[in-house]
Amino acid sequence: MHRFSTRLVLLALFLLSAPVAASSFAGSSAGTSAGGTSATSGSTSGDDDKVARAARADAARFVATDGALRGAMLEAALRDLRQRHPGLRGHSDMRLAQAILTL
Repeated sequence: MHRFSTRLVLLALFLLSAPVAASSFAGSSAGTSAGGTSATSGSTSGDDDKVARAARADAARFVATDGALRGAMLEAALRDLRQRHPGLRGHSDMRLAQAILTL
């Protein structure tokens, strides 16, 4: 499993174990993930990163509106995450959107 993928799965599981208020994410776009790059071969990790970054604004709107606004980028990211990580299939869209915001 790639470094980014592992980190995303761990963040998603962490968020599932702790209650998170949607209002804490409302209007916040600070805190982009500028950590190091993965030293793996192939492009899967980079693809995951691009999909999640592209969905960040949609995820913020989704969380801030308690799921009322669903953007196309978020839909694509949720579908991609569930395909790449079958263990996430049982988790709600809200929890995964919250996890995207923590990246």
